[in-house]
Amino acid sequence: MAVTGIVLVLFLVAHMLGNLKMFAGQTSFDHYAHWLREIGAPVLPGVWFLWIMRVGLLAAVLGHIAAATALARRARAARPVRYAHRRKVQGSYAARTMRWGGVIILLFVVYHLLDLTTGTLNPVGDPSRPYANVVADFAPARWYVTLFYTLAIVTVGFHLRHGLFSALRSLGQQTPRGERRARLVALLFSVALCAGYLAVPFAVLTGLVD
Repeated sequence: MAVTGIVLVLFLVAHMLGNLKMFAGQTSFDHYAHWLREIGAPVLPGVWFLWIMRVGLLAAVLGHIAAATALARRARAARPVRYAHRRKVQGSYAARTMRWGGVIILLFVVYHLLDLTTGTLNPVGDPSRPYANVVADFAPARWYVTLFYTLAIVTVGFHLRHGLFSALRSLGQQTPRGERRARLVALLFSVALCAGYLAVPFAVLTGLVD
């Protein structure tokens, strides 16, 4: 679960950096979006690289879900009879909502693909105009899209905060001092990632990017 999570985190970072090219202007962002379709040329024809990446990401997502399901089943099997009285376990909000957070994120990914990948739910929906698609998507009149996007990204932040800390423990971090550092790193990384993803929709919503 830790390994598949790290693969997805690396994608999130790369995707965020690409999104921030919106601040460089329409020409720069459109060039970047079209360049993604040409990676690997002429060795790889057309959009093969994108499809290879999508298949890899899908495998990571399915592996992550499979690992989460296996862990949940093991936890349930370890205690088949419920406690008569169970004391409340101390833990962060992120830790207590990991499963529901994962479901929300999955639903958001489906919407996001239909919106900015296939263009089905986008007001412009033109693959040759990626900058225009983003601007139209987060226009002030579509504030509800920005709200939904914000809620989803904050959910990602909570999920990532706990997930990154847990991954560091799973991969060998065990000391009390290392645990404090791991918690701090997970928090700062999650906040930075959320800020990077929310910068673009709020810039469009407020007119900073148009």
